[in-house]
Amino acid sequence: MVEILNSWSHADGAARASALFRSRFDTEPDGVWAAPGRVNVIGEHVDYNGGPCLPIALPHRTYVALRARPDDRVRLTTRQADPPTWEGRLADIAPGLADDWVAYAAGAARVLLDDGYPIGGFDAAIDSCVPLGAGLSSSAAIECAVAIALDDVNRLGLAASDQGRARLAGVCARAENEIVGAPTGGMDQAASLRTADGKAILLDTLDNSVRQVPLGLDDAGLALLVIDTRAHHALVDGQYAARRRTCEQVAARLGVRTLREVADPQAALATLTDDVELRRVRHVFTEIARVGTVVSLVEAGRVAEIGPVLDASHASLRDDYEVSCPELDVAVEASRAAGALGARMTGGGFGGSAIALVPSDLTGIVMDAVAAAFGDHGMGHPAFLVARAAGPAERVAGSPVARPAGVLA
Repeated sequence: MVEILNSWSHADGAARASALFRSRFDTEPDGVWAAPGRVNVIGEHVDYNGGPCLPIALPHRTYVALRARPDDRVRLTTRQADPPTWEGRLADIAPGLADDWVAYAAGAARVLLDDGYPIGGFDAAIDSCVPLGAGLSSSAAIECAVAIALDDVNRLGLAASDQGRARLAGVCARAENEIVGAPTGGMDQAASLRTADGKAILLDTLDNSVRQVPLGLDDAGLALLVIDTRAHHALVDGQYAARRRTCEQVAARLGVRTLREVADPQAALATLTDDVELRRVRHVFTEIARVGTVVSLVEAGRVAEIGPVLDASHASLRDDYEVSCPELDVAVEASRAAGALGARMTGGGFGGSAIALVPSDLTGIVMDAVAAAFGDHGMGHPAFLVARAAGPAERVAGSPVARPAGVLA
């Protein structure tokens, strides 16, 4: 029997986070805020290269019950980490925090402070149904849930507009880069804060603009199946950073800020004599082109035709960028053999999840086939969810409150 990863309703998520808050802090939170994980349809490892990508927000969310404090203290608790609590001051939130989850949860507060926003201390309780280590952006969901809560209780007003949400997404991306130490791009945070219900966003990371793109999967009788391989991935072990560094070094030699700004990709590839550089950069150029192809097909009502583009993306990520792993490859191959129109790994790689574009009536068959293939290869049990494009981070319980009088800025 396959395992299905279900999302929580807002009511259930808010109740869970509030109960944890009361049990830890013996008082009521000001409210509960939620931010989604994401799955990227196409456009992998191009966000830090100035390229476009096409993520959707998931209904799976991180819920944060939070209460502002009249001082500079921060108290955090979560069900998803051990040790499950942390206490300190805003000044203690800095690179080198012992626990990654604390850096994810509190990093945005420090960046907002550094940017001159009047942020005070806070208590927060965190609970989440975003699968951890699955490449579905559980870390950005924590960052964005806390960030939007702090925006609300401190009356910053950033979440009221897309421009402000773009700024919040940048704050969260900086927190991940500077406080956590993960050299990621900004796609995950944008997907968590700037999407719309029922739509993907075409995020252009060169100018930070977004365009809402209806996928039309239901109308086409299709489902986007997410396969959590349970092969845990981490983005702070050096492999991700090495690939980003290679791309940045090549871009600098070519005299541009990002690889997206190379005027003639084929001519640029012809100048590369190092095989690793050639393959890394070739992936970026071809993946950027694949994003354009997918968006054109989707907007023409031809979403059923994107399968081969997903297949090509996986081959490029596996062979040129070398960020796949045996579990991801088995998930992709078994999905295709069982009737998926196309499949690829999604997220940063080195583990995590794959996606498969599946006729809706074959979803169960594909899940069974993938689970059987994992068993045949002596791998662990995968888990599954059907991705539905959901809305962005928002307050889900309580009313907005002003920052307490006397809070330290």
